[in-house]
Parts: sequence; C-alpha cells; structure tokens
Amino acid sequence: MVTFYLGCSFSFEKAVQNAGIPIRNVEQKCNISMYKTAVPCYSVSTFCCNLVVTMRPIPESKLEAAVLATSELKEAHGAPIHMGDPGLLGIPDLSKPDYGDPVHLHPGDIPVFWACGVTGVEAVINCRAPLAFTHYPGCMFITDLKNDNVTVRSSREVPQVHCISQDPLHYSIVSAEAAQKIKTLETLIGIDPGDRGIIHLRCQDELLKACLSISHARSVLITTGFPTHFTYEPPEENDGPPGALAIAAMLQALEKEVAIVTDQRAMNLNKKIIEEAVQLGILKRPVPLLSYQRENANSALMFLCENGNPGRPRFDHLIAIERAGMAADGNYYNARKVNIKHLVDPIDELFLAAQTIPGITTTGVGDGGNELGMGKVKDAVKKHIKNGDVIACDVEADFTIVAGVSNWGGYAIACALYILSTCEIHDRYLRKAVGFPQLSKKMVWLLALPSVTKEEKLLKTLVRHRVRSGKTASLEMEVDGLPFYNTHSLMIEKLLQEAQQ
Repeated sequence: MVTFYLGCSFSFEKAVQNAGIPIRNVEQKCNISMYKTAVPCYSVSTFCCNLVVTMRPIPESKLEAAVLATSELKEAHGAPIHMGDPGLLGIPDLSKPDYGDPVHLHPGDIPVFWACGVTGVEAVINCRAPLAFTHYPGCMFITDLKNDNVTVRSSREVPQVHCISQDPLHYSIVSAEAAQKIKTLETLIGIDPGDRGIIHLRCQDELLKACLSISHARSVLITTGFPTHFTYEPPEENDGPPGALAIAAMLQALEKEVAIVTDQRAMNLNKKIIEEAVQLGILKRPVPLLSYQRENANSALMFLCENGNPGRPRFDHLIAIERAGMAADGNYYNARKVNIKHLVDPIDELFLAAQTIPGITTTGVGDGGNELGMGKVKDAVKKHIKNGDVIACDVEADFTIVAGVSNWGGYAIACALYILSTCEIHDRYLRKAVGFPQLSKKMVWLLALPSVTKEEKLLKTLVRHRVRSGKTASLEMEVDGLPFYNTHSLMIEKLLQEAQQ
C-alpha cells in the first residue's frame, strides 16, 4: 500500500488567530464545516471528484488579513478559493455541512472557503478502490513540521481583496502589483483632451473592480453605438466600435462567450465591421450580433435569461461603451442637446432589468456623461458637463469607467484583463486552485491585445463605411476630433507598455 499525506487547513488556524482574526469554530467548540461543491477537480485516471471545501466565517474587515495569513502556508491549502455566497460553489445550505459541524456566522461575517483534504477521500471513494484507509474528517495526522517560516513578499505576491458583487455577494483576489498596473491604466485614460470636465466624473478603482468582475464572468454582452450624426447616413460615430471590438477580442482569447447587441437599423453595418475585423486579425472569429426590441413588459427578462427565468441568466456581465444613454425625461441626447431617440433602440432596458437579476453585473464606459451606464455619476454630469442638466444619462451601471475618449476605456479593459490573466494570485483564485496555472496561454492573450497597427486598420475600415468622427463629423483618421496619429496611437502605446512591463 502507498500512503499519501495531504495538507490541512487546521494548520493555518494559529496564523489566522495571530493576525487578530477570530476562529468561530474554536469559539463555538465544534468541528469545522466541510461541504461538497459543484466544482470538478482535475481528474487523473480513475481518480475524479468534485472539490470539498472548509468554511470559516471571517469578519468583512478582516478578509484581506485572512488571505495574507493563509496564502503563505501553501502546504496547508494556502489562500481561500472563494469568498462570499456559497451558492456560487453549488452549496445550497451552510447549516447542513456534508462533513463536520455547522459553524454559525456572526453579524458582519463573510463565509470564506478553503480547499479541503477530504477531497482526497471523495476521490478514493469514486475510484472504487477495493481497500483504502483514510482519516476521519476533523481527526487529522499531526506532524512535527512547523508553520513558523514566514517569507518577505514582493508586491507581485501580496494579495488584495475587492468586492465585485453584492447580489450574489462575491469578492475577488488580485496581487498588489497587478492592481497597481490597472490603477495606472485608469489614470492614463482619465485625461480630458476635450476639456469637457470629465475629471469630475471619475470614480476611483472602477476599472479594477469592473475587470475583476468580467474576469469571473462566463458570458459577456457588449453594446455600443451612438448615432450622434443624425443628418448623415450612417449616423454612427467612430468612438465606441473599436473599443467594443478590443474588449471582444480579449474575451475570445480568454475563451469566454461574447456577443454584441446594437440597434436593428445598424445591424448590417455592424455585421460588415465585424466580418472585416476578423479578416484583419482583430477578432479570432465573428462575434454573434443581436438586436433588442421591447415587445412587452417581460422583453428584457426574456432576452437576458433562459425562458425568462432570473435563476438562469444567459449573460454574467453587460458592458456598454459609448452607447447612447436614456436621460431622465426618457429621451436620448447627443452632446449638443439634440434628441436622437428615433435612432436608438431601448437597450437601456437590459441594464435596468439586470439590476433585478442576481448574477448579472454591468459596466458603463463613457466620456461625456450621456452614455449608457453613466447614471452612477449623473449629479456630477449635471453640475460639471455642458448641457449636463438635459443630456445626463439616468441609467446606472454597477461600474462606471470614465475616459477622455471611450475607445480608450475599451483598450484599457482589454489590457486590464490581460494583466489579471497573467497574475498568478488571481489565476489561482479564478480556477479555485484546481488544475494548473494558465500561463501557457499567455501568447494567445498577448496577441489579442489592441495595437496601433490593428486600430489604424480598423479606423480606416470605419472611414470606408462612412462612420464619422464624433465631434467634427470628419471622415479623416481621427476620433472625437483628435488625430489618430500622435494622440490615439500614443495612448495605445502607453496602455500596452503598462500592461506588458
């Protein structure tokens, strides 16, 4: 017979206590709670099972300290694999553990889950070995090895905790180094080349939290399209589509499902742009193109969820980038206060419906305050943006990314997703410590990043389709009245430099 010794989360409890964090099962004089999850482990031959986890209630203010204390002890399962709603792991009821005892949460406690050695017992049971001896859950083998060796960490290894959803409650982990890079991206795109006053609209760390949420998503829906040039055909401007396609390209590289929803009247135009983006190598494959029309009160719910069931959403995250947003009076306005409602389908309804559907998060990207999702900063728009009292979008997104040009926000999201994917701390948390690091796919992600060459070709494509610059209606190589060369090209280079360094 062969004997295997697996690490145990009991080994880190002293380190957690030393960090000033209460151990509720010790306080309550009971065993730890252990649960079978719906997370499949990496199978080897006949050994296959779902992950088993332990749960410890941790005060919200102590989450980061708990991650820090346990991530150093890799032989004892290391950092948590999930923080927040147990339903996201497929655990229906915390009061009914599969092994151990129920541990009660105090007010303000967050359920935090670590990998558990009982997973090995499940694997042995499933492989149907004729004879095997295992420990009894909670009754462990004690060694003479010490947990006293604490190493000094670099910023690459120091984890940070961020809340990315309230319903269901969900926290994510990222290294301090990766977080700082993404904050730098946010600063870079936050300049105000048009002197519109957008500096007053910026919300700190929205890019980081939005991209952490997108990183956890399985399926993402993107919308863009601002028909500001109502006297031209097509009326679209060229700020928005490039940023949307930059996001879509990175999502494809990350093997997520992605679709684009836009106005019915613009379907043919967008289909041609997407087809040419594939030919140019910007997209790996065509992105499904959808339209939305309100037919009845349940239209948005039916669009977002299978058979209109809020428990089965088709998308985990909605992104609006330079998409015309509904004002408080129900109309849609360009920056010059012209009502363009007749050109805009009510895609805002999807974002409003998402607010009532657990598990769908939303992001809005804009540069003037009249874009979908900017309702989160509408008071600042009314105060600081020209015509803001009329044009301000009234529809909120969970995360609001403000950029000098909306395309820059799209490029920044793509770069931030690349940074997160190459962050070992985030990668481990994302895959719940199951399997192996995904860094072998780094070259695929790298090739999906926007580049000056790609964006130059795409802008030429838009010009050929007579999609105009937003501010000037020009068909030159410019976006929002700013020249592509030495303005947009420089911004792309700065973002890429930060993402890849």
